[in-house]
Amino acid sequence: MKKGEKKTSKGFISGFVAIIGPPNVGKSTLLNQILGKKVSITCSKPQTTRNRIVGIYTRESSQIVFLDTPGIYRRKKNKLDEFMVRTAFKSASDVDVICMMVDATHSKPAQHNEIVKDLHSASGSIILLINKIDLVSKATLLPLIDQYKDMQSFCSVIPISALYSDGLNILVKELEDLLPEGPMYYPEDMWTDQQERFLVSEIIREKFFSVLRQEVPYAVAVTIDYFEEIPERRLLRIGATIHVEKKSQKVILIGEKGKMLKIVGKEARLELEKIFGTRIFLELWVRIQRKWRKDTRSLRRFGYYF
Repeated sequence: MKKGEKKTSKGFISGFVAIIGPPNVGKSTLLNQILGKKVSITCSKPQTTRNRIVGIYTRESSQIVFLDTPGIYRRKKNKLDEFMVRTAFKSASDVDVICMMVDATHSKPAQHNEIVKDLHSASGSIILLINKIDLVSKATLLPLIDQYKDMQSFCSVIPISALYSDGLNILVKELEDLLPEGPMYYPEDMWTDQQERFLVSEIIREKFFSVLRQEVPYAVAVTIDYFEEIPERRLLRIGATIHVEKKSQKVILIGEKGKMLKIVGKEARLELEKIFGTRIFLELWVRIQRKWRKDTRSLRRFGYYF
């Protein structure tokens, strides 16, 4: 099937779709809303997503495998930033469809020319998603849609509100039209391929983003020390280490008399109990790993590698 060509057959439809775009435009919110489950952490701060996150959306006649990616930005400060941008473009390099997402509240087509140019080497069809339309008027949105259509780089332009699921049915229908016939890649009851340990580490990291300000949460990495099920007690015991780069960051994360760490631990535990459907005992420790965002060995240890 040629790039951008819609299928006409009626067999089972399946394929891979990458969600890419600048930081903080709502990519993870979109994935969670389509699936009806939380597979990717969200935060009002940019650059929260660091890894490629797989979400699997299965219906009677189709299976769409979504790849949520880190935000694409040009000013890279360290090796972690480089990894995140490479992950986004790598994810888009060999998929059937690319959903490029922008923010309607402060979006100008010219700002995204470089990203669009970089995507032209990919094999997939490109859909533009203009998100957060609930925050702008029609007088602002309609000219913006026309400007993007004039770029002639997209097979379709779809305005959406990921937060309120507005336009998502239109998006899914468009994807099913563009995707080829194929097999069911994953069991129909499977909604992500994430390992439980990775999910736990991401939830803990998300809570630090929600309670901490400025640069501190960006210096946080989480590793899981133990993950033990105790069926007879209906209990899951989890131990995690929080890695930061400086002593001052460690002091902030722990807080006075351990108050900040207790807040994060409680919020993470409550959300994990909802996800796993069982009681959880969660222990957290904080450790200094100096300049880990600039060290390739540390990045690999913390799970940031291809």
